[in-house]
Amino acid sequence: MKSTIAQARSYPASVQLLMVNQFTINLGFYMLMPYLAAHLAGTLGLAGWLVGLVLGVRNFSQQGMFLVGGALADRFGYKPLIVAGCILRTAGFAALGLVDSLSALLAASAATGLAGALFNPAVRAYLATDAGDRRVEAFALFNVFYQAGILMGPLAGMVLTGVDFRVTCLVAAGIFALLSVVQIRALPARRGEATQEPDEQHGLRTQWRGILANRPFLLFSAAMIGSYVLSFQVYLALPLEVRRLGGDGTFGTAAVAALFAVSGLSTIAFQTRVTAWCEARVAPGRALGWGLVTMGAAFLPLLLATAAPVPHDGPGLWLLAAVPPALAALLLALGTMIAYPFEMDTIVRLSGNRLVATHYGLYNTICGIGITLGNLLTGAALDAARAAGIPALPWAALLALGLACGAAVYGLHRTGRLDSPQSRTHPEPRNAKATTT
Repeated sequence: MKSTIAQARSYPASVQLLMVNQFTINLGFYMLMPYLAAHLAGTLGLAGWLVGLVLGVRNFSQQGMFLVGGALADRFGYKPLIVAGCILRTAGFAALGLVDSLSALLAASAATGLAGALFNPAVRAYLATDAGDRRVEAFALFNVFYQAGILMGPLAGMVLTGVDFRVTCLVAAGIFALLSVVQIRALPARRGEATQEPDEQHGLRTQWRGILANRPFLLFSAAMIGSYVLSFQVYLALPLEVRRLGGDGTFGTAAVAALFAVSGLSTIAFQTRVTAWCEARVAPGRALGWGLVTMGAAFLPLLLATAAPVPHDGPGLWLLAAVPPALAALLLALGTMIAYPFEMDTIVRLSGNRLVATHYGLYNTICGIGITLGNLLTGAALDAARAAGIPALPWAALLALGLACGAAVYGLHRTGRLDSPQSRTHPEPRNAKATTT
């Protein structure tokens, strides 16, 4: 951990602040969100479909507005959108703990989602701008801080919610209020190097048309959807499998918690080493492909476990319920460690370093839609597998998804579609020294 902190301190102060901010953003978010459904259904007594509606509004407002948030960040600069997002989430989280009417809850939920749509593309574009040629390493460190917030948030939330959920909401709101003040005072104003001044820019529609005409970027976005569907199974398919075999009691709860611990701790411990190893040995496109293949292979332990007889109880049942999902979570984390820094860097390259936040926004929207559809299909596959007595079905499908997406990304790499627009327009001479792929 000391080496990670030392590496982070080698970056400009703005990059360091963005990393700490992302840790704090995730700390505040994940201390509240895992316990919101129980508050809505238990304390407020909302029906299940209303709980789903409130949570769905948050997700929809975030995914649906990513493109707008990115475009606004390119137009007005990154800092105003980051600050606006934090202020809006301060208000939204405070409201979630203080209001009890459905209309107010929906408004607060929408505000928290919109806040994410405002600051997420801006943060990543800002980081890419100030990290310069060290973007890949910067995004690797960013993922360490990101995962640390995810790991610590629910633990802090569990303690605070044990007192009162409203306390959790107000503490989370206070964290975002403090973040807003720190960023107003300490974060330098910044816009992309290739972004024009607001009065010289074309309208948002013109920007979006240009990005939608960027075929390599769209193909890459579509190919990477699978990585998000696969990684999300830590929250969907893996916990369901643990509870299917291990039950909903103390063992099942502990085994599910272990999934998140394995994922977060492995990333914190190994992300920078994995990235350094990949940078030294493989081209970015190959690293992306191997990352996706590793994420698909994460479901091999579960696929193989379906061939084993299921014990009625005892240590055998506990091992079957806990070990294959834990191995899957570890391999998913490894695949993400391999792919994520190169993924973020590739988006910048495909944008031609122009309108970077807008590209991040559209990318998040495409992947968000893919996650929604992928989770629906995964849930349907899990139900169908149980009904038909074919437990291997969902794991085989997820394995195939990882292999297919890995092959698609590698194909884009081999055909030069993952190169920057300038490289595609002005290729190297035939006698230029070839790079290792």
